[in-house]
Amino acid sequence: MSSRTVIRNGLVITASDEIHADVLIEDGRVVALAATGTPAAESWTAEKTIDATGKYVIPGGVDAHTHMELPFGGTFASDTFETGTRAAAWGGTTTIVDFAVQSVGHSLREGLDAWNAKADGNCAIDYAFHMIVSDVNQETLKEMDLLVEEGVTSFKQFMAYPGVFYSDDGQILRAMQRSAENGGLIMMHAENGIAIDVLVEQALARGETDPRYHGEVRKALLEAEATHRAIKLAQVAGAPLYVVHVSAQEAVTEIARARDEGLNVFGETCPQYLFLSTDNLAEPDFEGSKYVCSTPLRPKEHQAALWRGLRTNDLQVVSTDHCPFCFVGQKELGRGDFSKIPNGLPGVENRMDLLHQAVVDGHISRRRWIEIACATPARMFGLYPKKGTIAPGADADIVIYDPRAEQVMSVETHHMNVDYSAYEGKRVTGQVETVLSRGEPVITEREFTGRAGHGVYTPRSTCQYLL
Repeated sequence: MSSRTVIRNGLVITASDEIHADVLIEDGRVVALAATGTPAAESWTAEKTIDATGKYVIPGGVDAHTHMELPFGGTFASDTFETGTRAAAWGGTTTIVDFAVQSVGHSLREGLDAWNAKADGNCAIDYAFHMIVSDVNQETLKEMDLLVEEGVTSFKQFMAYPGVFYSDDGQILRAMQRSAENGGLIMMHAENGIAIDVLVEQALARGETDPRYHGEVRKALLEAEATHRAIKLAQVAGAPLYVVHVSAQEAVTEIARARDEGLNVFGETCPQYLFLSTDNLAEPDFEGSKYVCSTPLRPKEHQAALWRGLRTNDLQVVSTDHCPFCFVGQKELGRGDFSKIPNGLPGVENRMDLLHQAVVDGHISRRRWIEIACATPARMFGLYPKKGTIAPGADADIVIYDPRAEQVMSVETHHMNVDYSAYEGKRVTGQVETVLSRGEPVITEREFTGRAGHGVYTPRSTCQYLL
């Protein structure tokens, strides 16, 4: 039996258009759009009608950088695939791309199988995987080809975390050369981890143990240097490069220069770098530990460069790097030694609302909001136009968004499985009202109506955003 839903009277916003239109959904897909009030729209019949008068009708968000259940520093990210995807839905995100992890000495396949097992049957929304490559060798390189064929088309490497995820320049170059051949996209955590470890050791020897020193040792210049080096290695390999969680003005400059040279270099930033700063890391009584992530929060003056990069398309995507650790029992592991604080912030539920606040504040336009949060991440990672837009043939991943609702972000009201909010007390305008995932209601007028297991694994094509 086919099922039909029609969304009426809303303002449909995509990356390219804003139009007062009705949307017809059948069997989980968008089948038609028609201007509200026209004979075509009026002729539609459906089992279910959603009235979006005074609301935005937008594509479900695509968060291309999450870490559910990630092992880190002797503990695990506190959100499971079940709790994390449910929280994502509450925040208007309908697709996540998480990171499967290859451990040193193990194959890519083992890592991917392990993450498939964690997610299978537990997700409220659709999901896909990138692959973290921690051990580049001849077998790994062959496996990269196989994974691309299967729809795992992006590979993350780390210039940071020596002894854990770190790859040296030779390993990075080999993986980039392979991706140049197989169509994969290398994602780079660009920080000079070898130099940072020296600065960490020196800071601790001086008795500088508080969370704020996490930001001071992970210097913006070492993010810029690594970004520059990654760009040059990608240029030698003839491969595209996607730099994750860009936080520093100097790193934006490196990406902008590469793009001006016509290189396939892309940059992602995250809400924490746009809305938080080293002021948060310096909060007293170890509260600053809540804001420890890598790359770290920067002084406020870096924010203007990030917003400018988003407006000029030198930065293309805003993802969350959602990797929550509870303050009690997890962040506290680093009392007396900031280097032992698990790195990561919660945010998968907050991204769409914070970026709408950026529209309200005049940083970006409404269409740019949808572009950086929905359409471009879908294109960058081979999910478009199935995801990231509202158009005939697209999955009916649709959010009814109330642009005038006001809310206060708080641990008391969020749905992420973590005991604090990084944005506690922040007032924002705009709120998700209803969320459809492949036409099925996951959030219905601020009530959770989804279920674990509705979300399905989604293979991806290669990057659709190359110059």
